[in-house]
Amino acid sequence: MRKPLLIASLSGLLPGLVQAEEAALNSANTAWILTATALVLFMTLPGLALFYGGLVRTKNVLSVLMQCFAIAGAASIIWLVFGYSLAFGEGNGWIGDFSKVMLAGVGRESLVGDIPESLFMLFQMTFAIITPALIIGGYAERMKFSAMLLFSCIWLVLVYAPITHWVWGGGWLQQLGLFDFAGGVVVHITAGVASLVAAVVLGPRNGFPTTAMPPHNLPMTVTGAGMLWVGWFGFNGGSALAANGDAAMAMLATHISAAAGAMTWSVIEWKRFGKPSVLGAVTGMVAGLGTITPASGFVGPGGALLIGLLAGGVCFTATQYIKRVLKIDDSLDVFPVHGIGGIMGTLLAGVLSSTELGVFSGYGFADGIDSMGGQVSVQLIGVGVGVLFTAVGTYLIMKLVGVLTGGLRVTDEQEVEGLDTVSHEESAYND
Repeated sequence: MRKPLLIASLSGLLPGLVQAEEAALNSANTAWILTATALVLFMTLPGLALFYGGLVRTKNVLSVLMQCFAIAGAASIIWLVFGYSLAFGEGNGWIGDFSKVMLAGVGRESLVGDIPESLFMLFQMTFAIITPALIIGGYAERMKFSAMLLFSCIWLVLVYAPITHWVWGGGWLQQLGLFDFAGGVVVHITAGVASLVAAVVLGPRNGFPTTAMPPHNLPMTVTGAGMLWVGWFGFNGGSALAANGDAAMAMLATHISAAAGAMTWSVIEWKRFGKPSVLGAVTGMVAGLGTITPASGFVGPGGALLIGLLAGGVCFTATQYIKRVLKIDDSLDVFPVHGIGGIMGTLLAGVLSSTELGVFSGYGFADGIDSMGGQVSVQLIGVGVGVLFTAVGTYLIMKLVGVLTGGLRVTDEQEVEGLDTVSHEESAYND
C-alpha cells in the first residue's frame, strides 16, 4: 500500500498538506513539471484552437481562435489575482480563502512537495485555461464575443474554482477519497456539462439540423488533434507531480487509451457507413484521452486499453444520440466526448483501480484500495455532484450574462455573415 502517494494524488499536493520546510527542491521533478506545464498550455494554444478552428465554417474560424486566446489571457489573470487562492487556499471543505491572492507569501523558496509553489500554481493555471476553452465547442458560431468572455470569467470563479477545491484542494470530495487523477470531474465533466447547458440555453445554429455544416479545414483539425495527443502527456503525466514511474505509467495509459479510442471509433464508422473518416478517428482519439484522464494514475495498460475501447464506442453512440435524437446543437460534440467520457472514466477509475482484475488490475496510487464497491460509491457521488453543480451554476451564469450583455447570441443576420467579420472585422481567407 502506498498511502502517502495516494494522499498526495488526491489532494493535488495541496500546500497545507506538505510542509515546505521539511522538503527540499527536487530538480528532476521541477524540470519535468516545467515541461508538463508547457505541454498543457500547448494543448490550448495552439492545439485546441486549431482543432476547433478547423471544425467550424470558414466565416467563423478566426472567432474560435480568438476565443481560445482571450480565455487564455483572462483566465491567467483571474488565476493570479484570486482564482488560485480560491481553489488551493486552505479555506474550508467547500472553498479556499484569500490567503494567496496575488500569490501573497509565495516566494522563490516556497515549495509544494518538492517543486516550487509558483510552478505548481502555473501548472494548475493551464488546467484553468483549457477547461473553459473546451466549452467553446458548445456555443461555437453563434455567441457574442462579449457574452463569451464574461461567461468564461464568471464560470471560472463560480464553478471551476469551487470544484477544483473540492477534488484537489483539500475539499470534501478529496477528504471522501475521490479518485480523479488529472481532471475527470474537475475538467471534463464540468466542461462537458457546461457546453450542453450552453447549447440548450442558446438554441441551435440557424439551419441545424437540416443544413449540413461540415468542417471547413480538416487538415487544421487533425493538426490540432495531434497537438492535443502530445500535450496530454503533460496533462496526465504531469499530474503525478514527479518524474517517476507513476508519471511514466500515466503517460503509457494515456497513449494506449487514445489509440484504442481512435481505432474503435474508426471501426464503428467503417462498419456502419462503409468508410472510416478522418474526423471520426481524431474524435475517437480525443474521447480516449478524456476518458482515461481521471483514471490515468490508477490503472495499468490493460485497464487503459479497456477504457479506450469503451470510450470509442460509448462516446460515438452519445454523439449520434445528442444530435439525431435530442437534436441539441452541441456544435463540436463537447458533452458526448468530454462529458460522457469524463463520467465514464471517473466511474471506471473506481473499478479498474482494484488489484484483483488480472491484466486489468490497477496500478500506482490506488494499490491500497480496500473495497471496489465502496470506491465506486465515492466515484458516483463525485460524478453526481459535479454534474448537478455545473449544470445549475452554468444555467444561472448564462442567464445573468444574457441580461448584462443584452443577449447571448448575435442576430440572425450577423450569424449568416459570420463572427469573424461581425466580432473582429477580419477574415481568415482573403478569397
